[in-house]
Amino acid sequence: MKQVVLDCTFRDGGYYNNWDFPPDVVSDYLHAMKAAQVDVVELGFRFISTKGFKGATAYTSDDFLRSLSIPEGLVVSVMVNGSDLLTDLGFEASLERLFPEKAEETPVELVRFACHYHEFERILPAVGWLTERGYRVGFNLMQIADRTKEEVVHLAKVACAWPIEVLYFADSMGSMSPADTARIIGWLREEWSGEIGIHTHDNMGLALANTLRAAEEGAIWLDATVTGMGRGPGNARTEELVIEAEALRGRRANLVPLMALINRYFAPLKAACGWGSNPYYYLTGKYGIHPTYVQEMMSDARYSEEDILAVIEKLRDEGGKKFSVDRLHDARNFYVAEPQGKWSPAELIAEKDVLILGTGAGVAKHRQALEAYIKRERPVVIALNTQSAISDDLIDLRAACHPVRLLADIETHTELPQPLITPASMLRPELQSALSGKTLLDFGMAVEKGVFEFHEAFCVVPSSQVLPYALSVASSGRARRVLMAGFDGYMPGDARNDEIEAQLQLYIEHAEAPEILSVTPTSYKALKSTSIYAM
Repeated sequence: MKQVVLDCTFRDGGYYNNWDFPPDVVSDYLHAMKAAQVDVVELGFRFISTKGFKGATAYTSDDFLRSLSIPEGLVVSVMVNGSDLLTDLGFEASLERLFPEKAEETPVELVRFACHYHEFERILPAVGWLTERGYRVGFNLMQIADRTKEEVVHLAKVACAWPIEVLYFADSMGSMSPADTARIIGWLREEWSGEIGIHTHDNMGLALANTLRAAEEGAIWLDATVTGMGRGPGNARTEELVIEAEALRGRRANLVPLMALINRYFAPLKAACGWGSNPYYYLTGKYGIHPTYVQEMMSDARYSEEDILAVIEKLRDEGGKKFSVDRLHDARNFYVAEPQGKWSPAELIAEKDVLILGTGAGVAKHRQALEAYIKRERPVVIALNTQSAISDDLIDLRAACHPVRLLADIETHTELPQPLITPASMLRPELQSALSGKTLLDFGMAVEKGVFEFHEAFCVVPSSQVLPYALSVASSGRARRVLMAGFDGYMPGDARNDEIEAQLQLYIEHAEAPEILSVTPTSYKALKSTSIYAM
């Protein structure tokens, strides 16, 4: 039997634009799919929930479908999340809400269910309901790479009792290799003699390779999306799969309409939204972490490169197969042990002014005035991380606390002459070893949202960033006041501005916080400001 190419761009890609595709794009897309020899178009979901705005392909209603000029011979499919049938409403009432009583009353020919292992058997009765009414039904088994052989064979055996047209498996984490793909098909074939399909993700750049290996092993149904549009790293790319399918099926594809649509719409959208594989997604595939963690962090400017890598490393150890916003927040807090430290900042700071040097351009721009002030007034100067915009001999201490940033800067820190304030006894052994030749001032920390606490040798801070850590050093050390230079602020609209603003406000309102002043230009409204030239 020849392979079936199914394009699910409007369904899987809708996570980036709320399933709100322009009408002219939908029209051009349908024409392009027909020309490219795509067999089935999955034009969207049928969601039960109506909360919040979502575009037409989130619901793919019959009215919407009838408004389209669908080329003859192009099969229309929709997907239903299996979890939507497992609510108090019940699967039968849910299906009655989603589909007409007779398949001939709707343009939808094929219904696919996406479900996890634990949902599969509970959803199977929906197959009977739909097939009795004339619908074709497929099942898409998610996160199949996590299941044992016994579990996969069991699913295949159970599926045989129902009129399922195609049994798909999805490489949900993008962690499978072509050999893994062949092995899963072999397991399914021990019990399932029907058609098999595959839906691949491109975390490790293997989506197309896995799809083609599945075809070699006898898979009939092959999924793809235009430019790979889909959550995180995306999927196998339709424009590439249809080229490969020419040889598999002996049908020549006309790519001109598809490439024109890519250039006009999908390529600019991809540049704006950023789907497609990268080293972060590669790591999620390698370690079996849900790619939505990376997608969320990449779309949030508060997460730096070291934040993303540290979260991935933590989820690698703790597990991150299921996405959770709370889990993401917790994973950003890299110190889970009880806070501890051995150094008391009061030894150096008590009753003195502390000048904290940030990384903004204000330090270099006003270097001469800052250096003159330091030579004259002798504040305790703390530079954040490897900031070196003023003379090294005027910097007393450095502060760094983010483990990935420390790792990235390790060589520089070992060469810089200043003692380093860091939660040394809380760092991983490999970091402690790498810093063994450095003078470390061990000031511990814990992270708790919305909290500042100042103790003799440790602090509790609202984030793992170095600014709240350095401010806590000043407070724990009983500084007379804190002067800040190089805290210019980010570009308007950058989410990091709001986060730092909130941290500063929380610090200033603390009863034990000393007076705090910015002495170079700043956009942070929480900071009182003066001029280094007026000091």
